[in-house]
Amino acid sequence: MEKKNLDWANLGFAYMPTDYRYVANFKNGTWEEGALTADPNVTISECAGILHYCQEVFEGLKAYTTEDGHIVTFRPDLNAERMKDSARRLEMPPFPADRFLEAVDEVVKANTAWVPPYGSGATLYIRPYMFASSPVIGVKPAEEYQFRIFVTPVGPYFKGGVKPLTICVSDFDRAAPHGTGHIKAGLNYAMSLHAYVTAHTNGFDENMFPDPATRTCVEETGGANFLFVDRQGRIVIPKSDSILPSITRRSLVTVARDILGFSVEERPVKLAELDQFAECGVCGTAAVICPVGKVVDHGREICFDSGMEKMGPVVQKLYDTLTGIQMGRVEGPKGWIHTIL
Repeated sequence: MEKKNLDWANLGFAYMPTDYRYVANFKNGTWEEGALTADPNVTISECAGILHYCQEVFEGLKAYTTEDGHIVTFRPDLNAERMKDSARRLEMPPFPADRFLEAVDEVVKANTAWVPPYGSGATLYIRPYMFASSPVIGVKPAEEYQFRIFVTPVGPYFKGGVKPLTICVSDFDRAAPHGTGHIKAGLNYAMSLHAYVTAHTNGFDENMFPDPATRTCVEETGGANFLFVDRQGRIVIPKSDSILPSITRRSLVTVARDILGFSVEERPVKLAELDQFAECGVCGTAAVICPVGKVVDHGREICFDSGMEKMGPVVQKLYDTLTGIQMGRVEGPKGWIHTIL
C-alpha cells in the first residue's frame, strides 16, 4: 500500500485522523462483535457514565516499521492484560485479551498507509480506550460500555532531540493511598494536570510526585516512571503500590539485567537520597526514556552527574538497546516483537 504524502521526519506528537478505527460495544452482559469504521466521531447520551462518574480506561502502544520492512508492535499482550486490570478496578467489563490483540492488528492493517517508514523517527501511535456509554444518574457502574481503538502517526515526543529535564517535587498528590494510581485511567491523568500547569508556570519541565501516604518517597511524573543509576552503576527503580506498572519500565528492567548485565534493584526510593544518584530518567511509551538533569525540592537542588546537556552513559545504553529491539536492529527476548505485516 502506498504511504500517505506526509513529511514524516517533521511530524509532531499530535493527533491526526486516519482512515479507520475499531469499535465494539458491551450490551446485555456481553461484548458484541467489533468492526472497523471510518467515522471518527463518538455519539453518546448526555447522561453517559463517562461524563459524570469517569468510568474510563485506556492504553498506549506503537506500531513500528523495522529495518527489514515489517510492521510490528512491542509487547501488546502486556497492554491487553493491563487494560483488563484497569477495567476491573473501575468495575468495567474487561475486554478479552485475544480480541484486544486482534483489534490492534486489524486497525493497524487498515491504516498501513499511515505507518511511518523506517528511519523517519516517527511511529504509529495506537490508543485503545473504553468508557461507560449508557445513562447513569445515580452513583453506580454503567450497564453499557464502548471499546475503541484509533491510530495516529506521531513524531518524537521531544522535538529537536532529547534534552535533560528540570523537574520539581510537587506539592500535589497524583493518587490517593490505596487508590487508583496503579491503573491506567483517565481520572489519574486529570488529577495531574493542575500540577503540570503549575510546574510549567514556575519554569519546570515536569513534576516528581512523592508517595501520597508519607510524601517521603519518589513515585512518578504525571505520565512516566522514574529510574535512577547510582555511582556504582546499579540501576534503582522506585517501587510502590500506587505507581503505574509501565510496560516500558518493565522492559528496561529486563534489558538492563538480562541483556546488558547491570545490577537492578526495585525498592522504595527516598527523596532524601536523590543526591546519591549519578543519573536519572523518566520512561514511558511516548518518549521511551528521557534524561533528567536536575530535581528541585522546594529550594534544594539535586543536580545529577550526567549533567544538563545529554543522556548519561547508562540511560543512553538502555535507550539505544530498547529502541534497537523495537526497530529490529537488536535481537530481544522471545515474544517481545509481534509482527503484523
